[in-house]
Parts: sequence; C-alpha cells; structure tokens
Amino acid sequence: MTDPILPPGLLFGTATAAYQVEGAATEGGRGPSIWDTYSRTPGRVARGESGDVACDHYHRYAEDVALMADLGVDLYRFSVSWPRVLPTGSGPVNAEGLAFYDRLVDTVLEAGVEPALTLYHWDLPQALEDEGGWRVRDTAYRFAEYARVVADRLGDRVHRWITLNEPFCSAFVGHAVGRHAPGTREGRPALAAAHHLLLAHGLAVGELRAAGAAQVGITLNPDHLLPATDSEADRAAVERARTLHNRTWLDPILTGAYPDNEQETWPGLADGSYRMEGDLDTIARPLDFVGINYYRPIMLRDAPHTEPDPALRTAADIGTEQVPFEGVRHTTMGWPVVPHTFTDLLVDLKNRYPGLPPLLITENGSAEDDRPDADGRVHDADRVDYLRDHLTALAAAIEAGVDVRGYFVWSLLDNFEWAYGYDRRFGLVRVDYETLERHPKDSFRWYRDFLRDHRARRRPEADAR
Repeated sequence: MTDPILPPGLLFGTATAAYQVEGAATEGGRGPSIWDTYSRTPGRVARGESGDVACDHYHRYAEDVALMADLGVDLYRFSVSWPRVLPTGSGPVNAEGLAFYDRLVDTVLEAGVEPALTLYHWDLPQALEDEGGWRVRDTAYRFAEYARVVADRLGDRVHRWITLNEPFCSAFVGHAVGRHAPGTREGRPALAAAHHLLLAHGLAVGELRAAGAAQVGITLNPDHLLPATDSEADRAAVERARTLHNRTWLDPILTGAYPDNEQETWPGLADGSYRMEGDLDTIARPLDFVGINYYRPIMLRDAPHTEPDPALRTAADIGTEQVPFEGVRHTTMGWPVVPHTFTDLLVDLKNRYPGLPPLLITENGSAEDDRPDADGRVHDADRVDYLRDHLTALAAAIEAGVDVRGYFVWSLLDNFEWAYGYDRRFGLVRVDYETLERHPKDSFRWYRDFLRDHRARRRPEADAR
C-alpha cells in the first residue's frame, strides 16, 4: 500500500499521559489523585491494576526520550500530574515534582523534540474531589492557580499548552457513566462538572496568556455520530448525542453560547444554576488551536430512557443506544475502523464552526492484539494499516480545506489503559510489564520511515526560504 503524502509544514508527534506512564505514585512528594482512589476500589479496574508503576516513565524518561529521537518526531505531547505539583490541589508547591518536569522538558528539547504540555489528563487531586471536585466552582479556580504555577516554571521552554484533555470523559464518563474516576452516576452534578471544566479551561487560558504562553488550546474528542436509520427518531437521537458529545464543549468555546437544545437533551437537569454571568466570556477566550482526538465513529438509534423520571436520570441517559457497525474490522477496544469518518468529522467541524482555529490531531491510534514472536518482535500490521488509512483520511480533510497543523500518534508506549488496566495496548513501543523493557514494534519502524520521507519533502521548502 502507498503511504499518504501530507503537506510539508505538517508537524508530527506522539503522546502519553502522566497517570498512564509515570508510575512513582507515592514518590517525590506526589499526592493521591482520583485515579489512585478509583483503581484501588475493588471491581473498578480490570484485575485490580493501577498506575502505581505503569511504565515507570518517572525514572526511565531519558530512555523514552531517546526512543522519540530515534522515531524522528517533531513534538512530544505529555501531561503534567496536578497532584505531583500540588499534592492537595492547592497550597504549597511540591518542588521535587516540578523539578521532574524541568528535567523532562530539558531532555526532550536536547533530543531535538518540541514539548506540547497538557495540564489536565484526568488526574484530579483527591483532596479536591473530597471537597466536591469538578461539581463545585472552586475547583476551576484551583485549576487556574495550578496552570499559573506550571507556566511560570516551564513557560520559558514550553510553547504549546493544552488546558484539558477530553473534558467529555471527565464530566460524563466519570460522573454519569461511572467507568472513569470518580466513578459516579449523576445527573445535574455531572452537568455542573461539565460547566466547571469549561470555566477552568477559560480561566487557565487567561493565566497562560498572562504568563506569556505562545500557543494555547484545548483537546476535545468530538465524535462522528451516525443514525442507524433515516427515521426522524434516530436523527433526533443523534442530535441529542451531538449535544452530549460535541456541542456542550464546542459551542461555548467557539461561539460563546450554550447549545440551544439542552432542555431537549436533559429535560429537568440542565437548569443552569451552576452558571454565572460572565462565564461564557471566560470560556470563549480566543485560542491558537483546538486539539482533536479521534479513534472511531458511533452509530446510534433512539431508545427508551433507562430511568423514566427525568429528575432521576444520569446525564448520560439521553434516550439513545449504540448500534454495532457490520462488515468492518474492530480493534481490541471493540471500536470499528472506518477511516473516511475521520475526514467527515473534520470537514463537518469546519462547516459547523466558521472561524474554527487551526487543528492539532492530538490523539489517533489503535489498540491491537500485539503478540511478540519468538525473537520478541511485534508485527502489528493492523496498527500500521490503521495509521496509514487515517493519515490518508487526514490528507483528504486537508485537501477539503481543513486547517490542520499537526498529528500525534497515541501512544508512544503501551500503558495503563484506565479501566482496562494493562489489557489494551496502543503503543508504538511494547512495554514488558514484568521487566519494563521497551521493544519498538513494526508500527514504530513504519512511522519512523514515514517521518523520514515527510522530512525529505519538507527540506526543499525550508531551503527555498
């Protein structure tokens, strides 16, 4: 198969997240997060696993940065652990925690790679959860303080800043579905969490700008949603789901307005009592980019609510049901592989949101049934096909006029995959969880060769300048 050709100016990277790779959960002054608590609760995470050790990136970061340098990426997206910097979420700064990120950033830069820093990838300090977490407004103000602490320390070297990763998952998978920390099934409090996450983002943008950050954005995971049939009921179900998955985040950030069908989506729950005058102005502060995480499409049909009484429903109970895709390959996450929907989503975003900032594809990748052969090599042809096909879909979106500036593969390393524990492998590099040894897979070598070809096309453009 032929590899896609993308614009010479497009930047490429790979990504990780603190709780998924760092380990050292009780070292260096780090405080507990909601994921420490969640993973220690029986029945929450497969086989009772946790991020206590993960990939031990905290101690082995230099080895991992060397892998990035060998890979030839332009960018490394990582997240800072809030409880490693501020163990209780506020108050005294943990100097040892900040020093770790100093070392990491310096090592990344020395390898010729540019850091892209995510402030929040789901590891809320447990002390803040004990005080109400994202359900209460005060957590947004504590997040802004945290953003300023990190920016003041690292802002002289980090130029790309991401406030939040996938607030949809924090608010709804965590507070309404219960499959992520803190693991609750709530209605109005989950909607309050969604709003306070948005407010935290806007406040952090202000702090990052004040600290001189060069580029500031947020990472969202909008879904490409398809009706199971062309019936009015199924199309209405998709519109409710679009509000849950997409519009709750995109509308306030990009248009300065709340979705106009909130009451249809959450009758009796979306009362707005957690909002204050001026919040939208804060949330809609201008951005330099929007990060998009994309893995698969979702097909839906109309379905009865789980709870007949609207006042007792969770925020995820919006009267929809997922319908499986037939005739396509599925990854080990059970996700359908339909690459053209990546193009469709990006073009749809451009059309729905005039003035959409430039996009970074901050996550794209696949979990596969990676099995090493007798020599320890992983021949992950399915992952190579997935990446090649989705990069081809990305090229089609760019050809259609979508302004995309960068692309990150998820993930550099196999890692702790949240409620799945260590059972799902997304990495370009296999991690032996017994020995913690790293073994690049065939997909690593393919991506490295692809990037070499891309750089070769980029070089004449640079020479012309």
